[in-house]
Amino acid sequence: MTKTTGAEPLHTRRPSRQGSVEQRSYRPWPLALAALILIVLAIPGALLVAPGFRGPDAPAPAPTAPAWQQAPATLSAPQVLAPLQPAAPVPGQAAVTAQVDPVLKADGGGTFTGMVQDALTGQVLFDRGGAQSRVPASNLKLLTAVAALRTLGPDHRFTTKVVQGPAPGQVVLVGGGDVLLGAAESQPEQVMGHAGLATLAAATVHTLQASGATGEIKVLVDDSLFTGPALNPNWQSGDVEAGEIAPLYPLALNSARFDPAVTTGPRPQDSAMAAAQEFAARLRTAGAGAGLAVAAAVDRSPGASQANAALLAAADSATVAEQVNLMLQVSDNYLAETMGRMAAVATGRPGSNDGATAALAAEVPAAGISPDAMNLVDVCGLAMGNQVSARQFAEAVRAITTGTDTRLRAALDGFPVGGLTGTLDTRYGDATTSGGAGLVRAKTGTLNTVLALSGYVVDADGRLLVFSFLGNGLTPGAAGNKEALDRAATALAGCGCR
Repeated sequence: MTKTTGAEPLHTRRPSRQGSVEQRSYRPWPLALAALILIVLAIPGALLVAPGFRGPDAPAPAPTAPAWQQAPATLSAPQVLAPLQPAAPVPGQAAVTAQVDPVLKADGGGTFTGMVQDALTGQVLFDRGGAQSRVPASNLKLLTAVAALRTLGPDHRFTTKVVQGPAPGQVVLVGGGDVLLGAAESQPEQVMGHAGLATLAAATVHTLQASGATGEIKVLVDDSLFTGPALNPNWQSGDVEAGEIAPLYPLALNSARFDPAVTTGPRPQDSAMAAAQEFAARLRTAGAGAGLAVAAAVDRSPGASQANAALLAAADSATVAEQVNLMLQVSDNYLAETMGRMAAVATGRPGSNDGATAALAAEVPAAGISPDAMNLVDVCGLAMGNQVSARQFAEAVRAITTGTDTRLRAALDGFPVGGLTGTLDTRYGDATTSGGAGLVRAKTGTLNTVLALSGYVVDADGRLLVFSFLGNGLTPGAAGNKEALDRAATALAGCGCR
């Protein structure tokens, strides 16, 4: 008899072959699939909670600034124009003429003369009637600049003074040649308004207070520094009426303008009295708190102030160099005539129109400029009776740029720059002249039938050239005439004319 246990003997377990296959081949796959799904679902959750375990992310590194924004390790060398080299090639006359001659053509009537020279040697590179005397218009201011710098000096200043009057209670405003006075406080950084009447009045009140002055103050004006006619008889009445010029006095506000920002239209016909009236008004305001009253009326001094009259206050103008540069930049006729008369006074001549033209006539040859056939009837170029040649203007520019009298270098900043400054700021903008923009530096001249351009330029080879082009008898308003001048100067700027 066989012994048994609670379990079935091994030899009696015989599961069917089909059941055995289902257990070994099918059941593991659902488990694997479920595990895979759990893993896939767990990944996003893990990513969400992981930062809480590992802390905040490290900050991203700051982007590197581009080189041009970074502090320099060393200072770079200053970038300046290199000095002109005397070894730079001098253009050939035939080549320069071939460039300039075709473009220097009048639009309608009239003709152009011209002269181009090498600045260092004086060698003539272009000559079309360069010795012919012509009406120069405002190019004449170049000669006025030469005379003023030679006789007065670049650093000279004109002084407007207030002195004790001839009778008690009187003060005298004495004109010393500053016609760029401002009405308000002095502006030391400016040329126009460098000396201000408000500042001068305040200084006068301070001195009067210190001396114990009381009661009413009467203002007189002394404009005796200038003599002769205040208006040049050679100026056309239409130009005076249009405000191109005004009667000349040795003191004025805003170069004899009502408003320094308005440079056309009517002007004060008595700039000395206008300045004195403004001074009296400023003195009245400044003296109100000091117990000083100022009479409403302003009179002229019965004569020149005494040299020993007690000085109450004084104000100095901008330098002659600064004023010359302003005169050239904006072509200020009033300032030019003043400079001529002050040059006359500096050389012992009367402060008149005749004295001014005589001073120019004397200083021109002294500066190395030929005076042959030159005729001067004013010093601003407004009169049609002036006669100067292109050669003489080229020589004047040579004297300023490379001459032996270094005082004349002070005028260089006054030359307008093509397309950028002064009376050339709106020119050199088209395709035929843009090559001269920023390179041509020249004084302009404009009358009804006259156009002129005299200045200097560095050519493509680095050679300094001086030039003068004068047009007379031109058709008024013809646009092509200014273009002809600008094209000629542009041709010189781009010239590698060997």
